[in-house]
Parts: sequence; structure tokens; C-alpha cells
Amino acid sequence: MQNNKVKLTNACPVFVSKDVKKTVAFYVEKLGFKFAAHYDKIDNFATVYRDSIEFVIVQAKSGEIQSNTERYGAGYDAYIDTDTVGGVDIIYEEFVSKAVKVVSTPHKTDYGSYEFVIEDIDGRLIGIGLIYSNDTYFENSNYLD
Repeated sequence: MQNNKVKLTNACPVFVSKDVKKTVAFYVEKLGFKFAAHYDKIDNFATVYRDSIEFVIVQAKSGEIQSNTERYGAGYDAYIDTDTVGGVDIIYEEFVSKAVKVVSTPHKTDYGSYEFVIEDIDGRLIGIGLIYSNDTYFENSNYLD
């Protein structure tokens, strides 16, 4: 057996929705994503894409849709990195111009990121930002070793 190292290249969160078509429309119209719809399959779903970001939106069959913060008291439901720290402000302005619900405006965090938070049509919280201080963010880390 060969010992080849495989590089992981992307994470693709799966979001459950009460109305998958409405959720996809939000991501397309408000957040600038493209989509691939699979509404005629056993599981009614679509995948939305913007740059290297990908989310799968699946039709709920039961249960309530709640954000991590609502359900567990902590955590975003997804986090999107911009390619530059300055890009955070540019994306923020884009989303504000499209009347996206902003939960927190761009700010520096105590853990070394510059970020803001939006809420999607299903109540999920999505952080958007980038690490601005490696010294702070990786202070207690083995990542840079």
C-alpha cells in the first residue's frame, strides 16, 4: 500500500431548510451565490457556490431549524474566510447594500480575527472574516509548528 499524502481542499457544510427553494433564492439573490438544483431527487436539495465556498441546502423532513447559538448557546453555523483582511469590509458593504441581516458589524476580536456576522433566511449565523494577528490567533496552538 502506498503512503500518499492527500490534501483536503474544501469543507462543504450541509444546511437543512424548511423551504429549500427559498433558502437557495436567498443565497443567490442576497449573497451572490450560483446554484445547482436537485429538486427532483429523493432528497430535495441544491448546492450553492461562490468562489471556493460551497454549501449544500437540504429540504427538512422533520424538526425545527435552529442556529447553533439558539440551540446550544454558542457557535456560528458556518464561517467564511475572505482572501484579505480588507475584503471583510468590501463583503460587508456588499451584503448591507442587499439588505442582508447583520448581527455584528466588522470588528477585531480578542482571538485575532477581523469579522462580522450575518443571519441567513433560516436563522443560521454565518461569520465572515480573516485572521489579522497570527500571534494572537495561534498563541496556544501547534498549527505553526
